[in-house]
Amino acid sequence: MVAGVALVPNWSAGAAVTNDPTVDAATKATFQRLATAVFTDRTQALVDGGKGGDNGQQRTRGFSGKVKLSGTQSRDENSAVSELHGRKARLAKLGEKYSAATTDVRLDATRVTGRTAKADVTETTTLTYKKVKGTEPKTTGFQAHHELTFTADRSGNWQLTRIQDTDDGYLAVNQVAKPAVAKPATAVDAGPPEATRSSTSWPAASKPKNFSATGYNYKAMAAYAAKYWNHYNTAYPNYNGEGAGGDCTNFVSQSLKAGGWKHVPGSTSDFHKWFGTADIQSDSFVGVNEFSWFALSSKRVTSLANVYQLDVGDVLQMDFNKDGSKDHSMIVTYRSPAGVPYVTYHSTNTYNRSVASIVASYPNAAYYAYRT
Repeated sequence: MVAGVALVPNWSAGAAVTNDPTVDAATKATFQRLATAVFTDRTQALVDGGKGGDNGQQRTRGFSGKVKLSGTQSRDENSAVSELHGRKARLAKLGEKYSAATTDVRLDATRVTGRTAKADVTETTTLTYKKVKGTEPKTTGFQAHHELTFTADRSGNWQLTRIQDTDDGYLAVNQVAKPAVAKPATAVDAGPPEATRSSTSWPAASKPKNFSATGYNYKAMAAYAAKYWNHYNTAYPNYNGEGAGGDCTNFVSQSLKAGGWKHVPGSTSDFHKWFGTADIQSDSFVGVNEFSWFALSSKRVTSLANVYQLDVGDVLQMDFNKDGSKDHSMIVTYRSPAGVPYVTYHSTNTYNRSVASIVASYPNAAYYAYRT
């Protein structure tokens, strides 16, 4: 979340002030164009040769008068673009660059109360990988939701004063927010298995996956994730926006189930059980830590020493603040010949994002890689 301090108009006594302004169709359209400019600037800051933030060429600089950024939000956006330039440099050191990107923003709803307008928008961004070889993914992308707050000045002009990311997870490649961290989970018994932290060093020692040893269909897992990455299978609940990490582990569990993981019925709170339907889900099916406890105790997974050893159908988890409680789950949907895994996940909905990009964006997180 890149949030500015709410603009409080400093109107002198007796100054002429317009009545509470209305937001007509033209103003809504300008809200949408400014939102597009904001998120395009952020995305372009990641593109090789992109102009986001370079020498005053940010697209948001073209807005003034009726709708524009507030001074505080403008500084926040400059800071965000600068941080993303640093992320681009870290990615380049890991051998990853983007050659192009597109960002589209849809205005979903607008609510006006007095001199404040809130606009709900959906951002859809696609980035093109540079120097794609063979069967490597050509693009990565995500769909994210934001709430923009506009405040009217005394003349009735609107200034964008706050941007709030409303998805759980905060893992879009062009987001600079600190991820939300759930409270540490507690186990049913005193002895849940503890996952081994994985290294993020590159390159990693070889750890080839035997795709026929378990009887699971790993291609089916990846196909399910590819089908439902940007929408939700109505055969399961959608936990995005519900807090405590959102829909990420629910999505991973669905993908594993599609590839042959079988239910272990029982109490929803017993991490030794694992099941999920439209009506009921075990904590291990939807909870990040509970999933780890089930997967390890059931021997359905083993820990990998390095995140770059992950392969299709494997699972990657993150602990953002290294407090011992894991915060996010992802499933691997592709592994490049060069040895880079690509993950797909919910909250924020993202497909084929390289593990290198995740590590470059969150270098201080703890990572846990599981061979399924």
